[in-house]
Amino acid sequence: MDEQGGVVPLAEIRLQEGESLENALRRFKRKVQTEDIIKEVKRHSFYLKPGERKRVKEALARKRSRKKARKEQD
Repeated sequence: MDEQGGVVPLAEIRLQEGESLENALRRFKRKVQTEDIIKEVKRHSFYLKPGERKRVKEALARKRSRKKARKEQD
């Protein structure tokens, strides 16, 4: 469901004529990855209180900035 409570369409691909199943599966995986479907499912798998969500977000930002500083140092 989206923010308004509606249903969000999941990734969908159609087999093209003469396309192998492996190629279609590869396209499907790429589409799922670009639409961040896995991240959404993980985010909705358990409830985080707003304060806890903020702490997690800040911790990730700190981690990213440390990583960026390390990369610039090398």
